[in-house]
Amino acid sequence: MPRRRHLALLLATVLLGSGTALLAPGGGAGASPPRPPDEYRPVRGPSAPAEFRYLQKTVPGVALPRHAYDTAAQAARRLPQVGGAWRSIGPTNVGGRVTSLALDPHHPDTLYVAAASGGVWVSRDAGGHFTPAWPDDWTQAMGAVATGPDGTLYAGTGEVNPGGGSVTYEGTGLYASTDGGRHWRYLGLRDSGAIGAITVDPADPKRIFVAAAGSLYSPGGDRGVYRSTDGGASWQRVLAGANEFTGATEVLLDPADPDRLYAVLWDHRREPDLRTYGGVGSGVYRSDDGGQRWRRLAGGLPAAGPGVGRIGLGQSPSDPERLYAIVNTTAGPFEGFYGSTDGGENWTRLPANKDLTDSQSSFGWWFGKVFVDPDDPARVHVAGVPLMTTTDGGATWRADYDSMHVDHHAMIWDPRRPGRVYVGNDGGVYRSDTDGDGGWVKAVHQPFMQFYSVAITPQDVSRVSGGTQDNGSLRSWGGPAFNEYLGGDGEENQINPIDKENVYACYQYGNCFWSVDGGDTMTYFGNKVTAARRNWFTPVVFDPVDPAVMYYGANVLNRSTDGGRTWTAISGDLTGGPGRDPIYTNYGTITTVAPAGDGRTVYVGTDDGRVWVTRDLGTSWQLLLSGQPWVTRVVVDPERADRVYVTLSAYRSGSDRPYVLGSTDGGRTFADLTGTLPQAPVNDLVIGRGRTLYVATDQGVFVSPAGGRVWLRLGRGLPQVPVDDIEYDGTHHRLVAGTFGRGIYEVPVA
Repeated sequence: MPRRRHLALLLATVLLGSGTALLAPGGGAGASPPRPPDEYRPVRGPSAPAEFRYLQKTVPGVALPRHAYDTAAQAARRLPQVGGAWRSIGPTNVGGRVTSLALDPHHPDTLYVAAASGGVWVSRDAGGHFTPAWPDDWTQAMGAVATGPDGTLYAGTGEVNPGGGSVTYEGTGLYASTDGGRHWRYLGLRDSGAIGAITVDPADPKRIFVAAAGSLYSPGGDRGVYRSTDGGASWQRVLAGANEFTGATEVLLDPADPDRLYAVLWDHRREPDLRTYGGVGSGVYRSDDGGQRWRRLAGGLPAAGPGVGRIGLGQSPSDPERLYAIVNTTAGPFEGFYGSTDGGENWTRLPANKDLTDSQSSFGWWFGKVFVDPDDPARVHVAGVPLMTTTDGGATWRADYDSMHVDHHAMIWDPRRPGRVYVGNDGGVYRSDTDGDGGWVKAVHQPFMQFYSVAITPQDVSRVSGGTQDNGSLRSWGGPAFNEYLGGDGEENQINPIDKENVYACYQYGNCFWSVDGGDTMTYFGNKVTAARRNWFTPVVFDPVDPAVMYYGANVLNRSTDGGRTWTAISGDLTGGPGRDPIYTNYGTITTVAPAGDGRTVYVGTDDGRVWVTRDLGTSWQLLLSGQPWVTRVVVDPERADRVYVTLSAYRSGSDRPYVLGSTDGGRTFADLTGTLPQAPVNDLVIGRGRTLYVATDQGVFVSPAGGRVWLRLGRGLPQVPVDDIEYDGTHHRLVAGTFGRGIYEVPVA
């Protein structure tokens, strides 16, 4: 059957088989809130999500379905494909979050990198240039890489670092490659959630240990320390945790005694409005019989209790009796740094200067790593915001804030090259040939970037900007390559559609700036708005007719008529109020704003599942939806104020369905347009020519030429990576996607 006819029959079949199911009929602000769809009704549990992107994927009290991510990926691959080839447009010179590093034992200067949500990469020039070593159409979420003495490369999927306003993704188990990442085979541990460490016996490549952290959201699964004695053909859990949310983050094999192992366990759990990053199961464990029996080490380490958070453990290769541990509290701040000279039997709390304490900030759960120089047991590095170094076994410390990017996660020494060491952090990969004592050189080509947003302009197709995880707001102009023009975690970016030099950029929690010279000079306006609470990703949008009119969503909606210089609140609090987390209180906020082209109508969506509309610029507001999951996007047809679309994120929520809702009566009724979309959250929606809709999901980008229900995979060559933001340029017939792990892509569209 010709492909065109096949697609037409598919379209007709799904349309005829789809009803126009009405969702949550609207009512006035004083009316009873509409009931959510059955899949979203929560069981008993906490009341509401707590922050951007992580918890937009949850519904109160409901656990993550097993294999939800893998199931969604398979469904996405099965959808018919239309359109041309996607093209990567960068950046390649910046680099994103790296979680693990490994060296090839048989090929000098060959380095493998696990990018947090960007797959596995290989460099064959000592960390200068990286090329993919992982299939584009598999999960890109990575926690650990390792190599065995026989050259086998291992990849543990799913990131252990639990994220803050950022997001980390769970994986699909453990994989191995015997040809440097060209081909892979599955080894199991599908329910491991996130893999923090892989350790291979240097004397026996078939003897492998894996630290499985487990799901952040759901109890149970494959969590703890696992052992294989047959090269991964079978697995035995040799160390389980104290409860269903205790997982393993580290497993170390004593270089002097193959029967002695160390492991770190960690209680960590994310509920819709509360993070608990510690507990009674957190601790350091040792086995003296190859993993058969384990005991929790005490002797001066903090006693088991609810306040013990993430722990990082390091062992000296040249003096294996020497161990170091950094302990953080459940709330996040630093608790103490400890040393042992007798294999962990006894521990001494070592001095901690202000730099070491400050290095963990309030989020020590983001790091949890200790690295000991293989040639010097007194030379130790600790991962933190800066890389911390002691050369006297912890008596004194110095912080390196200046020579490389912050927020460190991985470090490895090259045994072939004396003094050569590599570091992986939130800014990519660095190399030092002076034993880490300065001299850090950044990788030249590392195209694994995490974008929250992307902005384009029809005035110049080469001009693109976007907000990135911990790499600020980046732009394609103003330098020979992509360059940062605002720091922090880059969030909303906008380019005035009629004046490309008038740009806007924000960092986390609504700290926003405007510029009239393309970003060379930035002026802060985050203090001009009315706001009790602001989302991690605070929406700032243009009016579709007059870009001098702008909207800024906090817990109330703000409006500007002079390009963001001054602001006026045009609503009261449109949320149900703050959540219960005592530390991260930025819940109860607007997540999306959609002004119509009539100059009067504005729709907003919130993180607590509400959709509102005003038809008189804020004089009165009507509640259209309530009791839903996180509202990721509201989009209104610029020419028809009553045609509106809403996307809801249901992944990791107990419902494995995405939702795209559409209304032609201003939100009084909504039809379910989800149809054939894969089971993954929808993060963005844009309206193309005619009735065409495009959506960005955690499984790529999809198009519906008929305006919903029948969806096709858009384009060829886009990796199976979450896409947070898409922008449509009808003038030049293109769609641009900001991916969370593989940078920015564009594709021609009809």
